[in-house]
Amino acid sequence: MFDFVAKHKRLIQIVIGLVVVPFAFFGLESYTRVMRGADDVATVDGMGITQREFSDALREQQERLRALFGRDFDVAAFDTPAARLSVLDSLIAQRLVNAAAVKANLMLSKEAVIEEIKAASDFQENGKFSAERYAAYLRSRGLSDAANVELLRHQLPVSRLVGALQGSAIPSRSVAGRLAALEAQRREVSEALVGAGQFLAQVKTDEAALKAYYDANAAEFRTPERVRAEYLVLSAEELGRGEPVSETELKAAYDARATEFRVEEQRRASHILVKSKEEAETMLAQARKAPQSFAELAKQHSQDPGSAEKGGDLGLFGRGMMVKPFEDAVFAMKPGEIAGPVQSDFGFHVIRLTEVQPGKGRKFEEVRNELAADLVRQKGSKKFAEAAEGLNNLVYEQSDSLKPAAERYKLKLQTSGWITRAGAPELGPLNHPKLLAALFSADATQQRRNTDALEVAPGVVVAARVAEHEPAAQRKFEDVKADVEQKVKRAEAARMAKREGEAKLADLLKGSDTGIKWGPVKSVSRREPKDLSPEALRAVMAADASKLPAFIGVDRGGEGYALYRIAKLIEAEAKADAAKAEDLARYERQSGAEQLESYIAGLRARANVEVNQANLEKKQ
Repeated sequence: MFDFVAKHKRLIQIVIGLVVVPFAFFGLESYTRVMRGADDVATVDGMGITQREFSDALREQQERLRALFGRDFDVAAFDTPAARLSVLDSLIAQRLVNAAAVKANLMLSKEAVIEEIKAASDFQENGKFSAERYAAYLRSRGLSDAANVELLRHQLPVSRLVGALQGSAIPSRSVAGRLAALEAQRREVSEALVGAGQFLAQVKTDEAALKAYYDANAAEFRTPERVRAEYLVLSAEELGRGEPVSETELKAAYDARATEFRVEEQRRASHILVKSKEEAETMLAQARKAPQSFAELAKQHSQDPGSAEKGGDLGLFGRGMMVKPFEDAVFAMKPGEIAGPVQSDFGFHVIRLTEVQPGKGRKFEEVRNELAADLVRQKGSKKFAEAAEGLNNLVYEQSDSLKPAAERYKLKLQTSGWITRAGAPELGPLNHPKLLAALFSADATQQRRNTDALEVAPGVVVAARVAEHEPAAQRKFEDVKADVEQKVKRAEAARMAKREGEAKLADLLKGSDTGIKWGPVKSVSRREPKDLSPEALRAVMAADASKLPAFIGVDRGGEGYALYRIAKLIEAEAKADAAKAEDLARYERQSGAEQLESYIAGLRARANVEVNQANLEKKQ
């Protein structure tokens, strides 16, 4: 709710295979452009989600997969119809929430956004706003300061809307308590592994079995197609750096943006948010009687979870950042004053004003670097469109080499290592779906023609050509026979271990003494699994513990078959009030996420959402 700045994060998570794909807000363009093109993957009430937007989101998902599983992870294996649809669903949800915010006329003033930027921790250095950090952030996003401010005028209120939705869900205390008890319940368990390794020596293979495995799993023994590339990178930022910024230009820019550098008065307040006026009046009386207890009252009674844990503190804010009744009350108060009840859409507030910072203007020297970076970017942008078009024409007209283009535009001709179609983050500007597709096209690999100069990021284009090409190849059976034999042996040893483990488990369940040597006793819970795998933990905690000891088995694949002996069940101890409150807060967050999903589902049911299946399945 009111702590929306701290909550300005990605909002919804959709599980795709083993990775979580964040729901990201794409800004003003995403919900003010009303267009419908042939390349749209979907439309939401007539607003198109283009192939480029979808491809960018899909690429971000692939980069997260590589970050999770390592650079050698084959993300192409997860480019499935279900995964693509899930990415599209997240974009549709983003568009629906953005549109709802626009319909509700939620928008911050430019001045309020500037203050938020200046107060953001990411842009602080030694407790002060760092223009250099902010400029670096803008460069990384390919944005101007003005464009970023305009985006945030819409994005921050959207975050407030989502925060209010999440904060309005109130789960049952009894349900929360029962779930917490199940999470805290412990079981004492011992483990014994029937290892697959002990059976390896017993496995016998023959040529026919090896050949059958090779034929059935031929894809395991293929080398992927790959290329080495030469490439040129043209960027607006580099073009701008080639033209120095004069002192006269800096001062003129400062004068033109003087109002932007004005810091308006800010106030810091704490609040206690409750549902009824009667509760608010009770809180007000207690707070006025003992002002020093305000923070403790907020922690105990406030229903704004974002600020309650901080004693109700909302931090510094200016006009236009809070709902009007709350803002009007705060800006009419004196430091140290406690006022209320103040009614808003969120409930009833008891407010304490803790600090007032008068307005002031930022001096020229404070914003010099910021202005210089903007001017460099502006100069580069003016040159970039023409230079990019010229570069594209030149690499097309002289398609057998990049050297003429490198000489004409004074660009460094760079060389890559081996690249596969899947790409990798370390490829930098080459790691873009359209550029990779161009590099692996017949024109590039067979005719050895330059690719077009393709835009891989705002203000950045890359032209490339294949310097060396190796087609995909099936490795011969004779070359991989030793690998095949090891795979076949390990698979058969795992099957033998499973059969042995299941037989031992059957004996244990009958009460027979199998002579198993159990490992040390571990006390595990859903919150503290120790070194149990997720599959083993689920099986242990789900096992019937009405009669102990209880026994279960879990297939560990190539490792073998694990047996578990559950000897004791330890119920959760009664919790202190503080721990109960923590559990309730956690389930409130969970309920809030479910509430948000329900809200988005309602928006989608009322909207006209059309999916272009052909474009959704189209590989770039």
